[in-house]
Amino acid sequence: MHHQEFEPPEELRHIIQNFWHTCIDFDDVPPTGFEVLPDGYTEIIFLFGNPCSIDQPGGLQPLPSPFLMGLLGKPVLLHGTGRLEVLGVKCFPWTVFDLLSLPPSNDGLRLFKHPIAGLQPALAKQVEAGQIVEALAQLKQYFLIDQTNLATDNTLFKAGTAMSQANGTLPVRLVAEAAHATVRTLERKFKQAAGYTVKDVSGLMRFEQVRNHLWFHPDASLAGLAQELGYADQAHLSKEFKRYSGTTPAAFARKAKDRTWTISQNFVAFVQD
Repeated sequence: MHHQEFEPPEELRHIIQNFWHTCIDFDDVPPTGFEVLPDGYTEIIFLFGNPCSIDQPGGLQPLPSPFLMGLLGKPVLLHGTGRLEVLGVKCFPWTVFDLLSLPPSNDGLRLFKHPIAGLQPALAKQVEAGQIVEALAQLKQYFLIDQTNLATDNTLFKAGTAMSQANGTLPVRLVAEAAHATVRTLERKFKQAAGYTVKDVSGLMRFEQVRNHLWFHPDASLAGLAQELGYADQAHLSKEFKRYSGTTPAAFARKAKDRTWTISQNFVAFVQD
């Protein structure tokens, strides 16, 4: 697996965390599928190459391009054959729906019709030619033009900044204080923008920090992590970790020790079994 991340232009940093490119060879993926773990972001995802499907309660569902991977409450599995290339736009969950002019949703997977799909043919040609930087530049330009009509809610911007800087450890009351809003006003605006509560997103942000840390430091003390990230104790951390990942922190750390492939310093949402 090959993964690259690219910072957004300054004008987009209040909306988009990063742009990224990943190559997946499904011939190297176990039959169980390619696992996507939850994190605190919503992603606009473009697919290139062989078809790809996702495990759903009713069976495998083919994925169009693009689609929206929302905040996940548990891991999901991707299935395919051969090589798949992916371009992603990692957005803050409180900005992505306004960015795309879509109503908010708490669906983990969202299929949608949008003018951005018109980029698919041109991006496909660039990706096929290995022109990843050029493809991402085209994506960035699309959002630079489109975001001029996006009015950023100052309350949400301040709340999101506080949540991100604290890695999801701030209680809702303190997030509201940072946003200069009442808890009621913040929760209303946040739910209207993201489809989730502040507590929902904070929980995913905090899980993401534990996940990242264990991936790169599998021998880390869970008790120390629990204290650092504001969990009540190690048992609380383990319970929340299993809720989002489907496995215990100890089992995840063992997987991290056994990994044979490398990823960028910034952890990806994709983790191979």
